[in-house]
Amino acid sequence: MNSPDSEFVEREDHAVYETQEPVLYGVADGIATLTLNRPTFNNAQNSQMTYALDAALRQAVDDDTVKVIVLRGGGKHFSAGHDIGTPGRDIDKPFERAHLWWDHTNKPGGERLYAREQEVYLGMCRRWRELPKPTIAMVQGACVAGGLMLAWVCDLIVASDDAFFQDPVVRMGIPGVEYFAHPYELNPRIAKEFLFTGNRMTAERAFQMGMVNQVLPRDQLEQGTYALAAQIARQPRMGLALTKQAINHVEDLQGKRTAMDAAFAWHHFAHAHNDLLSGDTLGGFDAKAMAQANKAAAGGERS
Repeated sequence: MNSPDSEFVEREDHAVYETQEPVLYGVADGIATLTLNRPTFNNAQNSQMTYALDAALRQAVDDDTVKVIVLRGGGKHFSAGHDIGTPGRDIDKPFERAHLWWDHTNKPGGERLYAREQEVYLGMCRRWRELPKPTIAMVQGACVAGGLMLAWVCDLIVASDDAFFQDPVVRMGIPGVEYFAHPYELNPRIAKEFLFTGNRMTAERAFQMGMVNQVLPRDQLEQGTYALAAQIARQPRMGLALTKQAINHVEDLQGKRTAMDAAFAWHHFAHAHNDLLSGDTLGGFDAKAMAQANKAAAGGERS
């Protein structure tokens, strides 16, 4: 009898991509712009997008003319989170991995998701947080669940006045997204409220909590973000890199990295628990069900 470690689990990938450019890249005046380019699906993040974003960030780091990186979302929303239901969902598609975890696609049990999410979620986000150039997230509309992870790894967040932030995955029985930065982005009591209720947080309240640097009218968002980027771009490259490294180090001394490791383990216990109870690691929620639940919850929230 084969052991679980040697068992080959045959899976099929049926992803159909609506674009071959899930991330657009451009450079002007020392500022690299990376645009999430799945607006039809509110920039839901599949692996195609995640690996394209990793490649674009590497390109920006390697380009000595780039001093600052702006991450933005095309269309109405910054990002509706991880892809849990579009035709381009590619959870079982192998990619050339950026880290040293093994291929997840032929692995049994909880190993499959654990290895995948170490690579494309926790591992990628930590990699992006530590890149040596300043990054600014320009957020409009929804920044939900996995969208938070993209914004939170950036050094600064500039939001439109109609933006909102939300992590509703407790509804799935899961204690927050994989890059668990909630108590560092928010006061711990506010982080509990944010997760316990799954309610939307307005840009203004996020600013009051210190999660967002600036809130601008929607029609001034782009101009204001690039003005900030241009101001930062006038600083010396090495000074910016060392300053970023120093502040990230302080966060890690405060326990951010080790807290994230623990939360990631609990996250995967939740996946396994869901699978045992219902046969579904997401507790029976797909993209449509989550969207419906979010709309219903939003209708009952305080204005």
